[in-house]
Amino acid sequence: MKTLKLMGTTALAILTGITPTLAQVTAIGDGEGEVSIVAWAGYIERGETDKGFDWVTKFEADTGCKVSVKTANTSDEMVALMNEGGFDLVTASGDASLRLIAGGRVQPINIDLIPSWSAVDERLKNAGWHTVDGVHYGVPYMWGPNVLMYNTDVFKEAPKSWNVVFEKMDLPDGKSNEGRVQAYDGPIHIADAAQYLMFHKPELKITSPYELNEEQYKAALDLLRGQRELVGRYWHDAFIQMDDFKNEGVVASGSWPFQVGLLKSEGLPISSTIPEEGATGWADTTMMHVDSKHPNCAYKWMEHSLSSNLQSDLAVWFGANPSVPAACTDGRGMLTAEGCTANGMDDFEKIRFWTTPTSNCSQGEGACVPYYRWVSDYIGVIGGR
Repeated sequence: MKTLKLMGTTALAILTGITPTLAQVTAIGDGEGEVSIVAWAGYIERGETDKGFDWVTKFEADTGCKVSVKTANTSDEMVALMNEGGFDLVTASGDASLRLIAGGRVQPINIDLIPSWSAVDERLKNAGWHTVDGVHYGVPYMWGPNVLMYNTDVFKEAPKSWNVVFEKMDLPDGKSNEGRVQAYDGPIHIADAAQYLMFHKPELKITSPYELNEEQYKAALDLLRGQRELVGRYWHDAFIQMDDFKNEGVVASGSWPFQVGLLKSEGLPISSTIPEEGATGWADTTMMHVDSKHPNCAYKWMEHSLSSNLQSDLAVWFGANPSVPAACTDGRGMLTAEGCTANGMDDFEKIRFWTTPTSNCSQGEGACVPYYRWVSDYIGVIGGR
């Protein structure tokens, strides 16, 4: 039986001009018996992939809330699923979270009802991808960089540049990179091209890969059209990408630490690096659907995500960084201080985190290309246009 009390609040229009009327939970009652979560691959583990990684079973036993998971492969898919409804929570990246807030698909989070909020990394507590005018719309989950994954039989030394996936060339084994590299099939990949151009074409004066004027945007699309001639397959499913590295001759691609770790655990010649141009990255937030049918269990999960072994073990499993720094050293799970350093805990300022591009940007009102064009134009790039 729900015992949640609601009070009205208003979220300012962020991206679309929509001003949704939302509500905030003021009390938590008994769990409703279940909670459904839209999540990235590898984010919600119950020991089925590897017995050593399980942060669901004890939560279910302690709360009586059965966890169900819908895996999403891109931020656009997450937004579509939340728009469709029927889910309680989503682990949204920054290129989805503001769209969800603006669209009224998620509700404010009452941090007073999450005892472990005080333990959250100060760099994340008020991050702009989940906080609007001081109102929190989520609980920080995990963060990390997008890495260049490569085959160590081909690259005896780590590639120094992302050029191995952007420009036609012979790789160290003497063979062309055509058909042997991949690219992410989400529109946010345009930011990776812009990041590359920031380093190699400073005359474009790109200051943020998410804030591109028409000239900068055209240059990024031109680079991606060239990349189209090299890409054997655009990936979004982590497990299909891993299979391509194992069986289809793919030797280099932008990827996540999750795939790198799993392939290495299988003894495959795989490693990763952040090249000289730097990297984009993701800082994911657990956000609650405005029409959540199981809000008590949802709040219990959000607290669990901060206070249990989840932060520690997921960081090890995914090769990511916990949103609770204490998880690096407090022994709650497998993570160690050395592990946090290896995952880039100290590199926060070097990562350009995913965020939703808008037309109003630091270059001026209406100066930048908005996200809806990123979506349509990237479909064109993949289609060879």
